Amino acid sequence: MLEWYQYIEMFTAILVIVDPLGLLPIFISITANENERERAHTAKVAVTAAAVVMIIGALAGGPILRFFGISIASFRVAGGLLVLILALAMLNAKISHSKHSPEEAKEAVEKENVAVVPLAVPLLAGPAALSTLIIYAQSMPGWRIKLYLVFCVIVVAVITWIMLRLSIVISRRLGQTGLNNATRLMGLLLAAIAVEFIAGGMVQLFPGLK
Repeated sequence: MLEWYQYIEMFTAILVIVDPLGLLPIFISITANENERERAHTAKVAVTAAAVVMIIGALAGGPILRFFGISIASFRVAGGLLVLILALAMLNAKISHSKHSPEEAKEAVEKENVAVVPLAVPLLAGPAALSTLIIYAQSMPGWRIKLYLVFCVIVVAVITWIMLRLSIVISRRLGQTGLNNATRLMGLLLAAIAVEFIAGGMVQLFPGLK
């Protein structure tokens, strides 16, 4: 049975990794040619698609790992390193290349439909988010933890949708400096979570480290 603070940590990790605040400048940039109605539709499709991908990842991640013979301990270390890379990029107020490379950014500007790719995948439901969901889903047997993760994904999706709909207003109020500072703070929290993933996996792989 997990403690109450561990449930809060899970929700916080998912929200920070999705990073709706950090996504706002990119969303505004790649939807610059859309009117208000089209931008609202893009936000709705992107958030819905990302939520579906993340829920599938949380529910199907364990069987996929077992199929390939990958232990959860090894995946915790690998996932932790991936999350740490994302966190370090956030500390520098940047988007990690694991989420969005410069080449993908250039291609996105030229695309007519950006809702599913790149907004939903990989900007919202990227490798780090899926890794985190799989690690948490395998931290406790049974369906309780998986149902809670589904709930977290839905809540984060709603928060993200609201922020994308208000992207212009939020960006004007906070400014680039405000957005960057918020991203750095979330990056610090994410780095701590990543270290916990790595440490937990290392202890499982090498019990003598306890």
